[in-house]
Amino acid sequence: MRKVKNIAASAWLVGALAGFGMNSAWAILPIQHWTQPSGAQVWLVESPNIPMVDVQVMFDAGARRDPQEQAGLSTAVSMMLDKGVKAEGKLPALDENALGEAWADLGASFGASVDRDSFEFSLRSLTEPELLQRSVELASRQMANPSWPEQIWQRERARWTAAIAESNTRPGTVAGKAYAQAVYGAHPYGQRATAESLQRVDTKAMQNFYRDMFQACRAKVSVVGAVDRAQADTLVQQLLSRLPKDDGKGCAPLPAVQEVPVLEAAKDIRIPFASAQAQVLIGQPGIKRNDPDFFALLVGNHILGGGGLVSRLMEEVREKRGLTYGVSSSFSPGLHAGAFTVGLQTRPDQAEQARQVAHETLKKFIAEGPTEQELRDAKDNLVGSFALRIDSNRKLLANVANIAWNDLPLDYLDHWTDRIEALTVDEVRSAMQRAIQPDRMVTVVLGEKK
Repeated sequence: MRKVKNIAASAWLVGALAGFGMNSAWAILPIQHWTQPSGAQVWLVESPNIPMVDVQVMFDAGARRDPQEQAGLSTAVSMMLDKGVKAEGKLPALDENALGEAWADLGASFGASVDRDSFEFSLRSLTEPELLQRSVELASRQMANPSWPEQIWQRERARWTAAIAESNTRPGTVAGKAYAQAVYGAHPYGQRATAESLQRVDTKAMQNFYRDMFQACRAKVSVVGAVDRAQADTLVQQLLSRLPKDDGKGCAPLPAVQEVPVLEAAKDIRIPFASAQAQVLIGQPGIKRNDPDFFALLVGNHILGGGGLVSRLMEEVREKRGLTYGVSSSFSPGLHAGAFTVGLQTRPDQAEQARQVAHETLKKFIAEGPTEQELRDAKDNLVGSFALRIDSNRKLLANVANIAWNDLPLDYLDHWTDRIEALTVDEVRSAMQRAIQPDRMVTVVLGEKK
């Protein structure tokens, strides 16, 4: 026990070092992939420089799976997973304080998070065998046997409800909700947790959700660190060992989720709001992550408004006219068509002018595409910064998880810069024209002063 605690006491130092020591070969390190007998799929990058391993376990149990009347259910589940675990054999139950202390003693970390598509568990541990074994054992218990304490949920729900009420006083929140509802319609991407929907979420609903969604056969597991294939395979087996099995019947498919409906006509929404800054959002349903134009759209958006201070939108809206401190554009691709959005803040009396300039800039860019110089500058920026995308185990893990979740080729990172460099002006322009229809967009202006 003393040995474990001594090792764990040094974990913070190793963790700090894990963010440094850039390995230029990471981009070409092979990604190994296999499927375990349980059906769980594993992706591994061996990174032996630091005695640490990062693990991410992903399930198709994100917010898109929330019942409409219980929006926020998946997030509630993630919130409750560190609030305690049940007793198991000779292993005692642990409340939230004891669980936190257990992880601190191990010098490891484990947690759950949710986005619109996926539910993720993340484990970080040193690879010293005894310490890693104890960390995997505790993570396995926490994944499979949460205690769902009712009193704790009542506390968390009250806090969350208060936070929602407070956020609804913020102009950005109000504008964002109106925008999401207009862009996504009835699709789950447009759902937000409300005080009403949270009242319909109880621990029984959480347990049912957990039972239905979390099976070993559904897991996509990414591993990066100082472990080889055999060690990673054993680690994943142990981590998932307590989750329900498919009993040899195969992993039943989850119900299909509807696609985001196409925006048939423009929508113009004006929201009165007393605010020092008006909010302007312009956009529409964009693309899925598996869109064949992904790279062309990445570059096109970088030139239009995704490149920070150097972009078409910044030049026209900020530099030439001084209508805003910042304006940007973005795609948010997922398993479904995430929104393409142009967003800015401005003085209330300048809101309409800023909206017009932003929309006209967008329209012109879609029609004409980038110049050769803009394309060259974008390529140099994106290719030059590629190393920063993989300069730590955590960043590399995020990239491997992206490959796993979106069924991308194992050599995706190896050819990332090549795909960028190969693009032409015509390809970028054509891709942007296919993805974006400037005459069929949602426009939300909040806080305008006429």
